[in-house]
Amino acid sequence: MAATGKGGRSLWDSVDESPKTSHTGNSSGHVDLKKVYSQMKNTYADLRAEVGRVIVGQEDVLEQVLIAIFTDSHALLEGFPGLGKTMLVRTLSSIMDLKFRRIQCTPDLMPSDVTGTYIIEEDASGKKKFRFEEGPVFTNILLADEINRATPKSQSALLESMQERQVTMGTTTYKLDQPFFVLATQNPLEMEGTYPLPEAQVDRFLLKIMVDYPSFEEEDKVVQMYASEFTPRVNKLLKKDHVLAIQDLTRKMPISSDIRSQALKIVFATRPSKSQKGAAAKFLDYGASPRASIGLVLAAKARALLNGRNYVSSEDVNAMAYPVLRHRIILNFESERKGMSTDDVINQILKEV
Repeated sequence: MAATGKGGRSLWDSVDESPKTSHTGNSSGHVDLKKVYSQMKNTYADLRAEVGRVIVGQEDVLEQVLIAIFTDSHALLEGFPGLGKTMLVRTLSSIMDLKFRRIQCTPDLMPSDVTGTYIIEEDASGKKKFRFEEGPVFTNILLADEINRATPKSQSALLESMQERQVTMGTTTYKLDQPFFVLATQNPLEMEGTYPLPEAQVDRFLLKIMVDYPSFEEEDKVVQMYASEFTPRVNKLLKKDHVLAIQDLTRKMPISSDIRSQALKIVFATRPSKSQKGAAAKFLDYGASPRASIGLVLAAKARALLNGRNYVSSEDVNAMAYPVLRHRIILNFESERKGMSTDDVINQILKEV
Protein backbone atom coordinates (compact mmCIF):
# COMPACT_ATOMS: atom_id res chain seq x y z
CA MET A 1 0.00 0.00 0.00
CA ALA A 2 1.44 3.32 -1.02
CA ALA A 3 2.34 5.79 1.64
CA THR A 4 1.98 8.95 -0.39
CA GLY A 5 -1.16 11.01 -0.06
CA LYS A 6 -3.31 12.39 -2.85
CA GLY A 7 -1.64 15.74 -2.57
CA GLY A 8 1.85 14.22 -2.66
CA ARG A 9 2.45 14.45 1.09
CA SER A 10 3.63 11.30 2.83
CA LEU A 11 1.77 9.98 5.83
CA TRP A 12 5.16 9.26 7.35
CA ASP A 13 6.45 12.86 7.24
CA SER A 14 5.71 13.08 10.96
CA VAL A 15 5.99 9.41 11.92
CA ASP A 16 9.12 7.71 13.20
CA GLU A 17 9.83 4.20 14.44
CA SER A 18 9.82 5.04 18.17
CA PRO A 19 7.00 4.07 20.57
CA LYS A 20 4.16 6.54 20.39
CA THR A 21 2.42 8.68 22.94
CA SER A 22 -1.12 9.73 22.11
CA HIS A 23 -2.34 13.33 22.28
CA THR A 24 -3.86 12.47 25.64
CA GLY A 25 -0.42 11.59 26.98
CA ASN A 26 -0.89 7.82 26.94
CA SER A 27 1.68 5.57 25.32
CA SER A 28 0.53 3.27 22.53
CA GLY A 29 3.35 0.92 23.50
CA HIS A 30 5.94 -0.63 21.22
CA VAL A 31 3.61 -0.72 18.25
CA ASP A 32 4.95 -0.35 14.70
CA LEU A 33 2.70 2.37 13.26
CA LYS A 34 3.72 1.57 9.69
CA LYS A 35 2.67 -2.04 10.15
CA VAL A 36 -0.62 -0.97 11.76
CA TYR A 37 -1.30 1.37 8.84
CA SER A 38 -0.39 -1.18 6.16
CA GLN A 39 -2.84 -3.63 7.71
CA MET A 40 -5.59 -1.08 8.42
CA LYS A 41 -7.87 -2.00 5.54
CA ASN A 42 -7.62 -5.70 6.41
CA THR A 43 -8.13 -4.89 10.11
CA TYR A 44 -11.35 -3.06 9.28
CA ALA A 45 -12.53 -5.99 7.14
CA ASP A 46 -11.74 -8.40 9.99
CA LEU A 47 -13.63 -6.20 12.46
CA ARG A 48 -16.69 -6.14 10.21
CA ALA A 49 -16.55 -9.90 9.74
CA GLU A 50 -16.20 -10.55 13.47
CA VAL A 51 -19.05 -8.18 14.38
CA GLY A 52 -21.09 -9.83 11.62
CA ARG A 53 -21.04 -13.06 13.62
CA VAL A 54 -23.31 -11.33 16.15
CA ILE A 55 -24.83 -8.31 14.38
CA VAL A 56 -26.41 -8.67 10.94
CA GLY A 57 -26.14 -5.60 8.70
CA GLN A 58 -25.79 -2.13 10.29
CA GLU A 59 -22.46 -1.62 8.47
CA ASP A 60 -22.79 2.18 8.39
CA VAL A 61 -23.51 2.20 12.13
CA LEU A 62 -20.46 0.02 12.79
CA GLU A 63 -18.25 2.27 10.68
CA GLN A 64 -19.39 5.38 12.53
CA VAL A 65 -18.95 3.81 15.98
CA LEU A 66 -15.40 2.80 15.01
CA ILE A 67 -14.74 6.33 13.76
CA ALA A 68 -15.80 7.70 17.16
CA ILE A 69 -13.48 5.24 18.91
CA PHE A 70 -10.50 5.86 16.63
CA THR A 71 -10.86 9.64 17.02
CA ASP A 72 -10.87 9.22 20.82
CA SER A 73 -14.40 10.62 20.98
CA HIS A 74 -17.91 9.67 22.08
CA ALA A 75 -21.01 8.66 20.13
CA LEU A 76 -24.75 8.87 20.70
CA LEU A 77 -26.78 6.04 19.13
CA GLU A 78 -30.45 6.73 18.55
CA GLY A 79 -32.94 4.17 17.35
CA PHE A 80 -36.02 2.17 18.23
CA PRO A 81 -35.81 -0.62 20.82
CA GLY A 82 -34.56 -4.01 19.69
CA LEU A 83 -32.23 -2.88 16.89
CA GLY A 84 -29.05 -4.18 18.52
CA LYS A 85 -27.51 -0.93 19.79
CA THR A 86 -26.47 -2.35 23.15
CA MET A 87 -25.30 -5.63 21.65
CA LEU A 88 -23.13 -3.82 19.09
CA VAL A 89 -21.30 -1.86 21.79
CA ARG A 90 -20.82 -4.94 23.97
CA THR A 91 -19.53 -6.94 20.97
CA LEU A 92 -17.00 -4.26 20.03
CA SER A 93 -15.65 -4.12 23.57
CA SER A 94 -15.06 -7.89 23.44
CA ILE A 95 -13.36 -7.75 20.04
CA MET A 96 -11.06 -4.94 21.19
CA ASP A 97 -10.25 -6.58 24.53
CA LEU A 98 -11.21 -3.41 26.39
CA LYS A 99 -12.84 -3.07 29.80
CA PHE A 100 -16.57 -2.62 29.40
CA ARG A 101 -19.19 -1.40 31.85
CA ARG A 102 -22.84 -0.54 31.41
CA ILE A 103 -25.08 1.95 33.16
CA GLN A 104 -28.81 1.44 32.81
CA CYS A 105 -30.06 5.01 33.09
CA THR A 106 -33.24 5.48 35.12
CA PRO A 107 -34.80 8.51 36.86
CA ASP A 108 -33.51 7.32 40.26
CA LEU A 109 -29.89 7.03 39.05
CA MET A 110 -27.62 9.18 41.23
CA PRO A 111 -24.35 10.88 40.15
CA SER A 112 -22.42 8.69 42.61
CA ASP A 113 -23.81 5.65 40.78
CA VAL A 114 -21.81 6.87 37.77
CA THR A 115 -18.62 8.36 39.17
CA GLY A 116 -18.27 6.48 42.47
CA THR A 117 -18.28 7.67 46.06
CA TYR A 118 -16.35 7.65 49.33
CA ILE A 119 -17.13 4.87 51.79
CA ILE A 120 -16.05 4.53 55.42
CA GLU A 121 -13.85 1.58 56.28
CA GLU A 122 -12.63 0.37 59.64
CA ASP A 123 -9.17 -1.20 59.89
CA ALA A 124 -8.00 -3.89 62.34
CA SER A 125 -7.22 -1.30 65.02
CA GLY A 126 -10.70 0.15 64.86
CA LYS A 127 -9.60 3.34 63.10
CA LYS A 128 -12.03 4.59 60.50
CA LYS A 129 -11.01 6.13 57.20
CA PHE A 130 -12.54 7.11 53.88
CA ARG A 131 -11.84 5.06 50.77
CA PHE A 132 -12.90 6.02 47.25
CA GLU A 133 -14.96 3.31 45.59
CA GLU A 134 -14.72 3.71 41.81
CA GLY A 135 -17.93 3.87 39.81
CA PRO A 136 -18.62 2.31 36.41
CA VAL A 137 -17.10 5.34 34.65
CA PHE A 138 -13.66 3.88 35.45
CA THR A 139 -13.48 1.68 32.38
CA ASN A 140 -12.51 1.85 28.69
CA ILE A 141 -15.93 1.64 27.07
CA LEU A 142 -18.88 2.96 29.03
CA LEU A 143 -22.34 2.20 27.70
CA ALA A 144 -24.91 4.67 29.00
CA ASP A 145 -28.08 2.84 28.01
CA GLU A 146 -31.15 5.06 27.47
CA ILE A 147 -29.25 8.12 28.65
CA ASN A 148 -32.29 10.36 28.24
CA ARG A 149 -34.00 8.50 31.10
CA ALA A 150 -31.46 9.78 33.63
CA THR A 151 -32.10 13.09 35.38
CA PRO A 152 -30.04 16.16 34.40
CA LYS A 153 -28.03 15.83 37.63
CA SER A 154 -26.94 12.31 36.70
CA GLN A 155 -26.40 13.21 33.05
CA SER A 156 -24.06 16.01 34.09
CA ALA A 157 -21.99 13.53 36.12
CA LEU A 158 -20.61 12.33 32.78
CA LEU A 159 -19.57 15.80 31.56
CA GLU A 160 -16.16 15.99 33.22
CA SER A 161 -15.25 12.42 32.35
CA MET A 162 -16.24 12.92 28.70
CA GLN A 163 -14.31 16.15 28.24
CA GLU A 164 -11.38 15.91 30.67
CA ARG A 165 -11.05 12.11 31.07
CA GLN A 166 -11.06 12.51 34.83
CA VAL A 167 -13.37 12.49 37.84
CA THR A 168 -13.14 15.04 40.66
CA MET A 169 -14.43 14.01 44.07
CA GLY A 170 -14.02 16.65 46.76
CA THR A 171 -10.46 17.94 46.45
CA THR A 172 -9.07 14.87 44.67
CA THR A 173 -8.96 14.26 40.94
CA TYR A 174 -8.84 10.70 39.60
CA LYS A 175 -7.59 10.12 36.07
CA LEU A 176 -9.48 7.67 33.87
CA ASP A 177 -7.74 4.87 32.05
CA GLN A 178 -7.18 5.39 28.33
CA PRO A 179 -8.70 4.86 25.90
CA PHE A 180 -12.06 6.00 27.28
CA PHE A 181 -15.28 6.25 25.30
CA VAL A 182 -18.88 6.94 26.22
CA LEU A 183 -21.29 5.26 23.83
CA ALA A 184 -24.80 6.30 24.80
CA THR A 185 -28.12 5.10 23.45
CA GLN A 186 -31.49 6.77 23.49
CA ASN A 187 -34.97 5.79 22.39
CA PRO A 188 -36.76 8.46 20.29
CA LEU A 189 -40.19 6.91 20.82
CA GLU A 190 -41.04 7.60 24.44
CA MET A 191 -41.14 11.15 25.79
CA GLU A 192 -42.79 10.51 29.17
CA GLY A 193 -40.26 10.06 31.96
CA THR A 194 -37.32 11.20 29.85
CA TYR A 195 -34.98 14.18 30.15
CA PRO A 196 -33.58 15.52 26.86
CA LEU A 197 -29.82 16.00 26.96
CA PRO A 198 -28.71 19.64 27.36
CA GLU A 199 -27.10 21.14 24.27
CA ALA A 200 -23.75 21.48 26.07
CA GLN A 201 -23.64 17.74 26.72
CA VAL A 202 -24.96 16.69 23.31
CA ASP A 203 -22.18 18.75 21.73
CA ARG A 204 -19.59 16.58 23.49
CA PHE A 205 -20.65 13.58 21.43
CA LEU A 206 -18.67 13.60 18.21
CA LEU A 207 -21.36 11.70 16.32
CA LYS A 208 -25.08 11.15 16.55
CA ILE A 209 -25.64 7.80 14.85
CA MET A 210 -29.10 6.85 13.62
CA VAL A 211 -29.84 3.11 13.88
CA ASP A 212 -32.55 2.02 11.42
CA TYR A 213 -34.50 -1.17 10.84
CA PRO A 214 -32.73 -4.01 8.97
CA SER A 215 -33.80 -5.11 5.51
CA PHE A 216 -36.07 -8.13 5.07
CA GLU A 217 -33.11 -10.36 4.14
CA GLU A 218 -31.06 -9.13 7.11
CA GLU A 219 -33.92 -9.67 9.54
CA ASP A 220 -34.41 -13.17 8.17
CA LYS A 221 -30.75 -13.93 9.05
CA VAL A 222 -31.27 -12.45 12.53
CA VAL A 223 -34.24 -14.74 13.12
CA GLN A 224 -32.31 -17.78 11.88
CA MET A 225 -29.41 -16.93 14.23
CA TYR A 226 -31.30 -16.13 17.42
CA ALA A 227 -34.29 -18.45 17.11
CA SER A 228 -32.02 -21.50 17.10
CA GLU A 229 -29.51 -23.13 19.42
CA PHE A 230 -26.70 -21.05 17.91
CA THR A 231 -24.68 -19.04 20.45
CA PRO A 232 -22.55 -16.39 18.71
CA ARG A 233 -19.03 -15.84 19.99
CA VAL A 234 -16.36 -13.39 18.90
CA ASN A 235 -12.57 -13.39 18.97
CA LYS A 236 -10.30 -10.66 20.29
CA LEU A 237 -8.70 -8.81 17.37
CA LEU A 238 -7.30 -5.58 18.84
CA LYS A 239 -5.57 -4.74 22.10
CA LYS A 240 -5.42 -1.42 23.91
CA ASP A 241 -2.02 -0.49 22.43
CA HIS A 242 -3.34 -1.02 18.90
CA VAL A 243 -6.38 1.17 19.55
CA LEU A 244 -4.11 3.97 20.84
CA ALA A 245 -1.83 3.51 17.81
CA ILE A 246 -4.80 3.86 15.42
CA GLN A 247 -5.80 7.05 17.27
CA ASP A 248 -2.29 8.39 16.62
CA LEU A 249 -2.52 7.47 12.94
CA THR A 250 -5.91 9.16 12.63
CA ARG A 251 -4.52 12.52 13.79
CA LYS A 252 -1.48 12.16 11.51
CA MET A 253 -3.64 11.57 8.43
CA PRO A 254 -2.82 14.28 5.86
CA ILE A 255 -5.63 16.55 4.69
CA SER A 256 -5.23 19.07 1.90
CA SER A 257 -6.08 22.71 2.48
CA ASP A 258 -8.98 22.65 0.02
CA ILE A 259 -10.62 19.64 1.71
CA ARG A 260 -10.14 21.23 5.13
CA SER A 261 -11.63 24.43 3.73
CA GLN A 262 -14.61 22.43 2.46
CA ALA A 263 -15.25 21.10 5.97
CA LEU A 264 -15.08 24.61 7.42
CA LYS A 265 -17.44 25.98 4.76
CA ILE A 266 -19.99 23.28 5.60
CA VAL A 267 -19.94 24.18 9.29
CA PHE A 268 -20.04 27.93 8.55
CA ALA A 269 -23.05 27.34 6.27
CA THR A 270 -25.04 26.00 9.25
CA ARG A 271 -24.95 29.37 11.00
CA PRO A 272 -27.96 31.56 10.18
CA SER A 273 -26.02 34.78 10.89
CA LYS A 274 -23.43 33.80 8.26
CA SER A 275 -25.90 32.58 5.65
CA GLN A 276 -28.33 35.30 4.60
CA LYS A 277 -29.99 33.38 1.74
CA GLY A 278 -29.00 29.76 2.32
CA ALA A 279 -30.72 26.83 3.99
CA ALA A 280 -29.48 27.86 7.43
CA ALA A 281 -31.23 31.24 7.24
CA LYS A 282 -34.47 29.55 6.16
CA PHE A 283 -34.58 26.51 8.39
CA LEU A 284 -32.25 26.91 11.38
CA ASP A 285 -32.28 28.87 14.62
CA TYR A 286 -28.73 27.93 15.63
CA GLY A 287 -25.78 26.42 13.82
CA ALA A 288 -22.78 24.30 14.77
CA SER A 289 -19.85 25.47 16.90
CA PRO A 290 -16.10 25.27 16.12
CA ARG A 291 -16.12 21.92 17.93
CA ALA A 292 -18.07 20.65 14.91
CA SER A 293 -15.31 21.83 12.55
CA ILE A 294 -12.71 19.92 14.54
CA GLY A 295 -14.96 16.88 14.74
CA LEU A 296 -15.76 16.89 11.02
CA VAL A 297 -12.08 16.97 10.03
CA LEU A 298 -11.18 14.24 12.54
CA ALA A 299 -14.09 12.03 11.49
CA ALA A 300 -13.17 12.41 7.82
CA LYS A 301 -9.58 11.44 8.64
CA ALA A 302 -10.73 8.32 10.49
CA ARG A 303 -13.02 7.31 7.63
CA ALA A 304 -10.16 7.63 5.15
CA LEU A 305 -7.93 5.52 7.39
CA LEU A 306 -10.56 2.79 7.78
CA ASN A 307 -10.82 2.56 4.01
CA GLY A 308 -7.06 2.10 3.62
CA ARG A 309 -6.30 5.54 2.18
CA ASN A 310 -3.68 7.99 3.40
CA TYR A 311 -5.50 11.12 2.29
CA VAL A 312 -8.91 12.62 3.05
CA SER A 313 -11.33 12.97 0.16
CA SER A 314 -14.33 15.22 -0.40
CA GLU A 315 -16.53 12.12 -0.07
CA ASP A 316 -15.21 11.52 3.46
CA VAL A 317 -16.18 15.04 4.52
CA ASN A 318 -19.66 14.87 2.96
CA ALA A 319 -20.38 11.42 4.43
CA MET A 320 -19.40 12.46 7.95
CA ALA A 321 -21.25 15.79 7.84
CA TYR A 322 -24.54 14.06 8.74
CA PRO A 323 -23.54 12.31 12.00
CA VAL A 324 -21.30 15.22 13.04
CA LEU A 325 -23.88 17.97 12.50
CA ARG A 326 -27.33 16.45 13.05
CA HIS A 327 -27.23 16.97 16.84
CA ARG A 328 -25.50 20.35 16.67
CA ILE A 329 -28.04 22.32 14.63
CA ILE A 330 -31.43 23.47 15.90
CA LEU A 331 -34.38 23.61 13.52
CA ASN A 332 -36.68 26.64 13.45
CA PHE A 333 -40.45 26.77 13.14
CA GLU A 334 -40.37 26.92 9.34
CA SER A 335 -38.47 23.63 9.00
CA GLU A 336 -40.78 21.91 11.48
CA ARG A 337 -43.82 23.28 9.64
CA LYS A 338 -42.52 21.72 6.42
CA GLY A 339 -41.70 18.46 8.16
CA MET A 340 -37.98 18.72 7.49
CA SER A 341 -35.46 16.75 9.52
CA THR A 342 -31.93 17.84 10.42
CA ASP A 343 -30.61 15.48 7.74
CA ASP A 344 -32.80 17.21 5.14
CA VAL A 345 -31.28 20.58 6.07
CA ILE A 346 -27.73 19.17 6.06
CA ASN A 347 -28.39 17.74 2.61
CA GLN A 348 -29.37 21.19 1.33
CA ILE A 349 -26.31 22.76 2.95
CA LEU A 350 -24.01 20.21 1.27
CA LYS A 351 -25.58 21.06 -2.10
CA GLU A 352 -24.95 24.77 -1.48
CA VAL A 353 -21.31 24.25 -0.47
